[in-house]
Amino acid sequence: MGEYGEKRTEAISISWKPDRQSKIPLYSQIVSYFSEKISSGDWVSGQVLPSQRKLSELFEVNRSTIVEAMDELASLGMIESGFGGGTRIANDSWSLLMQDKAPDWQSYIKASGFRANVPTVQIINHLEFEEGITRMSTGELSPDLMQLDLTRKVLSSLSSRDLFMNYPDPLGMPGLRAALQAHLREIGIDAPLSCILIVSGALQALQLISMGIVQAKSTVYVESPSYLGSLNIFQSVGAKLQGVPLDASGILPWMIREPQSNGCHSLLYTIPTFQNPTGCVMPVSRRKEVLKYCKENHMPVIEDDVFRDLWLDEMPPPPIKALDQSGSVVYIGSLSKCFSPGLRLGWLVGPESVVQRLADVKMQMDYGVSVLTQQVVEELFRSGLYYTGVNTIRQQLRERRDLMMRLLEKYFGDLAEWNRPAGGFFIWVRLKNRVLSEQLFNRALKEGLLILPGSVYDMGYSSSLRLTYGYLSAEEMELGMRRLSEILRDMNRK
Repeated sequence: MGEYGEKRTEAISISWKPDRQSKIPLYSQIVSYFSEKISSGDWVSGQVLPSQRKLSELFEVNRSTIVEAMDELASLGMIESGFGGGTRIANDSWSLLMQDKAPDWQSYIKASGFRANVPTVQIINHLEFEEGITRMSTGELSPDLMQLDLTRKVLSSLSSRDLFMNYPDPLGMPGLRAALQAHLREIGIDAPLSCILIVSGALQALQLISMGIVQAKSTVYVESPSYLGSLNIFQSVGAKLQGVPLDASGILPWMIREPQSNGCHSLLYTIPTFQNPTGCVMPVSRRKEVLKYCKENHMPVIEDDVFRDLWLDEMPPPPIKALDQSGSVVYIGSLSKCFSPGLRLGWLVGPESVVQRLADVKMQMDYGVSVLTQQVVEELFRSGLYYTGVNTIRQQLRERRDLMMRLLEKYFGDLAEWNRPAGGFFIWVRLKNRVLSEQLFNRALKEGLLILPGSVYDMGYSSSLRLTYGYLSAEEMELGMRRLSEILRDMNRK
């Protein structure tokens, strides 16, 4: 018994390496190797695996390959997380291999109409939750910036009231929509309550649009580069993305190809205020040009405005939606980027027929956003605490932005170019020596640095990367930028 217990906890030894000349993907070879060792009894239940970093060294592969292999083994029930940390051979792994095979779920997954995330994005999404990773490009604010005290204050206030806990109105709770109506009026959007839909963040708004009003074979025009390029939302319904160049003032509407007369509708998706990833701000004159072009071509505009309240130098121009007198624009806002991603609440404003259609689609998906969250957000707006919190966040982001500017000058002055962002929390860095950002991504990952390569947004930007000043502490920012510059200099020498 004692001997068996000792065997269960000893670390496994590995002397094998995947065949780089084989047509079989490296991660698949690793999965097969693990399966063979377990089925032969060489490795038994409870044995501890080396860390992902160590496995990467032993197999001489990128850490992203190890992540992919470990995910596959975990989904097969072959490995599991240990109680004291680390990963080990699962207790029933041998019996899983010996029993009748389950349905070929992979064939079902591959046949699904909904496309998987870009592989690099999948890896990033997984690694962002790993300890020891420095998140240089993440798309959320630091917990230090989130105004948790204000949220607690609202929750305390709500605890003394009678809470509504039934299914909400398909459009969202009337009180919240009324509070948002007042908020929207302040930025020039005058919307009836029937034209406001509450959603679970801006991403769900895009999903609803793709499912509710986009045809297969239609064209979605996007800025190049664009956040939407990192997603497959519209491609999953059979639409195609078409990149349109942008300059310091945003998308160039005259560069949009004339919509094809194939009987399919086209639309334009744009982030005119603190564009993701470039951070550029579209002036009023360009907003008018965009709206004019789209109206002349009967092309709807999807305006993503989730960063608006994070202006750092001066308030940005009014939304394109504020200029819209004909119902051409569907407007998206959210709390996720500028207050708290955990609240998962956003809003969509558009023509009543569109809002009713998307509300119907949403009811078939989830029966509405959490009513507790809706009541919290309503109180945040009505009490003014939202504006108090965002003002504090802006002040702290200003300091972080200025620090990042100094660090870029210090470590990247001869390596890259960038523009000073006027809001949001991203900086678009353009490498001078045409180093592929995917290669930089892999090298940086070995050092525990997680960056977002420009190719995720558009393959034409493979020598760019997005960095953030909204998540890391001053010390982490300094260390991360220094280490990243050292990696880049080493790559430039080779």
